[in-house]
Amino acid sequence: MNILNGARRSFMVMTGAVLVTGINGLSSSVRANDFAPSKTMRGGANNYLPDAPIVEKIGGGGFWMTGTVKRAGDGAPLAGQRIQIWAHTTEGHERDPHSHGATLTDANGEFRLEMPQIVPAFGQAHGHLAYDSEDFKTVFLRPVMSSPKDNTLSAHFILQEA
Repeated sequence: MNILNGARRSFMVMTGAVLVTGINGLSSSVRANDFAPSKTMRGGANNYLPDAPIVEKIGGGGFWMTGTVKRAGDGAPLAGQRIQIWAHTTEGHERDPHSHGATLTDANGEFRLEMPQIVPAFGQAHGHLAYDSEDFKTVFLRPVMSSPKDNTLSAHFILQEA
């Protein structure tokens, strides 16, 4: 079979698949894979302190930790989920209790917590986040900032039921 016939055959197969399943049928399996559960990152649990209090802000602020929490499988946003956040900042080390705080997700599964500027520890500016409640499996994330000068960092959780 020459290249043109092979390309034509691929086009015909895809066109037939679209006619049979529709565009949504082709993309639904892709969307399901997009919502695979988050895996705990190496070093994510370092200096974790269970039961950090829910706070309005950690320290003096000036830096924003943001993100989303969704359910594995269908990607539905999860409201009211507790996310703990800690980091090495201009005001303390990541092992210091005053460098830890927690927040809850809103109706859209989004969270946002102001904290002091994150600074490099062991050569990397990074944050630590944990989901550690009972409804879903525990996940620890350790996102790295693209630059220590950034004043925001995002992390996204996809949680699997416990």
